[in-house]
Amino acid sequence: MAAETSETTAVMADINVPPMVEVMLVLLIIFMVVTPMIAAGFTLQLPEGAHLKSRADDPNRVTLGIDRAGNYFLNRQPIPKADAQMILSNEFANRPEDKVLYLRADKELPYSEITTAMSMARAAGARVVAAISETPAPGSKPLSNRIR
Repeated sequence: MAAETSETTAVMADINVPPMVEVMLVLLIIFMVVTPMIAAGFTLQLPEGAHLKSRADDPNRVTLGIDRAGNYFLNRQPIPKADAQMILSNEFANRPEDKVLYLRADKELPYSEITTAMSMARAAGARVVAAISETPAPGSKPLSNRIR
Protein backbone atom coordinates (compact mmCIF):
# COMPACT_ATOMS: atom_id res chain seq x y z
CA MET A 1 0.00 0.00 0.00
CA ALA A 2 1.28 3.33 -0.92
CA ALA A 3 1.06 5.98 1.70
CA GLU A 4 -0.03 9.35 0.48
CA THR A 5 1.94 12.31 1.67
CA SER A 6 0.31 15.61 2.16
CA GLU A 7 3.59 17.47 1.95
CA THR A 8 3.90 19.92 -0.88
CA THR A 9 7.25 20.82 -2.27
CA ALA A 10 8.19 24.48 -2.01
CA VAL A 11 9.74 24.88 -5.44
CA MET A 12 10.07 28.46 -6.49
CA ALA A 13 9.64 28.90 -10.22
CA ASP A 14 10.64 32.57 -10.29
CA ILE A 15 14.19 33.82 -10.86
CA ASN A 16 15.77 35.27 -7.75
CA VAL A 17 16.67 38.67 -9.22
CA PRO A 18 18.52 40.52 -6.41
CA PRO A 19 21.53 38.13 -6.27
CA MET A 20 21.73 38.12 -10.05
CA VAL A 21 21.77 41.94 -10.08
CA GLU A 22 24.53 41.96 -7.46
CA VAL A 23 26.65 39.60 -9.54
CA MET A 24 26.11 41.71 -12.66
CA LEU A 25 27.08 44.89 -10.80
CA VAL A 26 30.28 43.28 -9.51
CA LEU A 27 31.17 42.15 -13.04
CA LEU A 28 30.43 45.62 -14.38
CA ILE A 29 32.75 47.19 -11.81
CA ILE A 30 35.50 44.69 -12.63
CA PHE A 31 35.25 45.44 -16.35
CA MET A 32 35.19 49.19 -15.72
CA VAL A 33 38.43 48.93 -13.74
CA VAL A 34 40.24 46.49 -16.04
CA THR A 35 39.32 48.00 -19.44
CA PRO A 36 41.38 51.22 -19.09
CA MET A 37 44.38 49.16 -18.00
CA ILE A 38 44.10 47.00 -21.09
CA ALA A 39 43.61 49.99 -23.38
CA ALA A 40 46.61 51.84 -21.94
CA GLY A 41 49.75 51.55 -23.96
CA PHE A 42 49.95 50.07 -27.42
CA THR A 43 50.06 46.72 -29.12
CA LEU A 44 52.81 45.43 -31.33
CA GLN A 45 54.55 42.24 -32.31
CA LEU A 46 58.20 42.31 -31.36
CA PRO A 47 60.78 40.75 -33.64
CA GLU A 48 62.35 37.49 -32.52
CA GLY A 49 66.02 37.38 -31.62
CA ALA A 50 68.63 34.76 -30.89
CA HIS A 51 71.01 34.57 -27.91
CA LEU A 52 68.99 37.01 -25.83
CA LYS A 53 69.58 37.98 -22.22
CA SER A 54 66.39 38.29 -20.24
CA ARG A 55 65.95 41.35 -18.04
CA ALA A 56 63.31 42.20 -15.52
CA ASP A 57 61.02 45.06 -16.50
CA ASP A 58 62.08 48.27 -14.80
CA PRO A 59 59.36 50.93 -14.57
CA ASN A 60 62.03 53.67 -14.37
CA ARG A 61 63.63 53.00 -17.74
CA VAL A 62 62.88 55.14 -20.77
CA THR A 63 61.08 53.11 -23.43
CA LEU A 64 60.20 54.39 -26.89
CA GLY A 65 57.61 52.29 -28.68
CA ILE A 66 56.60 52.43 -32.33
CA ASP A 67 53.54 50.50 -33.46
CA ARG A 68 52.82 49.15 -36.92
CA ALA A 69 51.17 52.41 -38.02
CA GLY A 70 54.28 54.42 -37.04
CA ASN A 71 52.75 56.01 -33.93
CA TYR A 72 55.22 56.87 -31.15
CA PHE A 73 54.78 56.01 -27.47
CA LEU A 74 57.03 57.10 -24.62
CA ASN A 75 56.71 54.80 -21.61
CA ARG A 76 53.41 53.49 -23.07
CA GLN A 77 51.93 56.99 -23.40
CA PRO A 78 51.24 58.30 -26.94
CA ILE A 79 53.37 61.25 -28.03
CA PRO A 80 53.35 63.26 -31.28
CA LYS A 81 56.02 62.05 -33.67
CA ALA A 82 57.01 65.65 -34.47
CA ASP A 83 57.70 66.41 -30.79
CA ALA A 84 59.40 63.09 -29.96
CA GLN A 85 62.97 64.44 -30.02
CA MET A 86 62.13 67.37 -27.74
CA ILE A 87 60.23 65.11 -25.32
CA LEU A 88 63.14 62.64 -25.25
CA SER A 89 65.60 65.50 -24.65
CA ASN A 90 63.56 66.59 -21.64
CA GLU A 91 63.38 63.01 -20.40
CA PHE A 92 67.16 62.55 -20.61
CA ALA A 93 67.81 65.98 -19.07
CA ASN A 94 66.06 64.70 -15.93
CA ARG A 95 68.30 61.59 -15.90
CA PRO A 96 71.94 62.65 -15.90
CA GLU A 97 73.19 59.21 -14.83
CA ASP A 98 71.08 57.01 -17.14
CA LYS A 99 70.86 57.84 -20.81
CA VAL A 100 69.72 54.46 -22.13
CA LEU A 101 66.71 54.26 -24.43
CA TYR A 102 64.90 50.97 -24.89
CA LEU A 103 63.29 50.75 -28.32
CA ARG A 104 60.21 48.57 -28.84
CA ALA A 105 59.22 48.51 -32.52
CA ASP A 106 56.74 46.33 -34.38
CA LYS A 107 58.40 43.67 -36.51
CA GLU A 108 56.44 44.77 -39.60
CA LEU A 109 57.75 48.35 -39.33
CA PRO A 110 60.11 49.40 -42.14
CA TYR A 111 63.73 49.50 -41.02
CA SER A 112 64.05 53.11 -42.21
CA GLU A 113 61.52 54.10 -39.52
CA ILE A 114 63.66 52.39 -36.86
CA THR A 115 66.88 54.08 -38.01
CA THR A 116 65.07 57.43 -37.99
CA ALA A 117 63.95 56.81 -34.40
CA MET A 118 67.48 55.76 -33.39
CA SER A 119 69.02 58.90 -34.95
CA MET A 120 66.43 61.05 -33.21
CA ALA A 121 67.20 59.36 -29.88
CA ARG A 122 70.93 59.95 -30.31
CA ALA A 123 70.26 63.61 -31.10
CA ALA A 124 68.07 63.82 -27.98
CA GLY A 125 70.96 62.67 -25.79
CA ALA A 126 70.64 58.89 -25.60
CA ARG A 127 74.06 57.26 -25.16
CA VAL A 128 72.77 53.74 -25.78
CA VAL A 129 69.74 52.59 -27.79
CA ALA A 130 68.79 49.03 -26.91
CA ALA A 131 66.35 47.15 -29.13
CA ILE A 132 63.85 44.92 -27.35
CA SER A 133 62.92 41.62 -28.99
CA GLU A 134 61.28 38.33 -28.05
CA THR A 135 62.76 34.90 -27.70
CA PRO A 136 61.50 32.44 -30.32
CA ALA A 137 58.60 30.25 -29.29
CA PRO A 138 59.58 26.77 -28.09
CA GLY A 139 59.55 24.27 -30.92
CA SER A 140 59.93 26.85 -33.69
CA LYS A 141 62.70 26.63 -36.26
CA PRO A 142 66.00 28.30 -35.33
CA LEU A 143 66.30 31.88 -36.53
CA SER A 144 69.19 31.04 -38.89
CA ASN A 145 67.00 28.52 -40.78
CA ARG A 146 64.14 30.98 -41.26
CA ILE A 147 66.18 33.78 -42.86
CA ARG A 148 66.77 31.99 -46.18
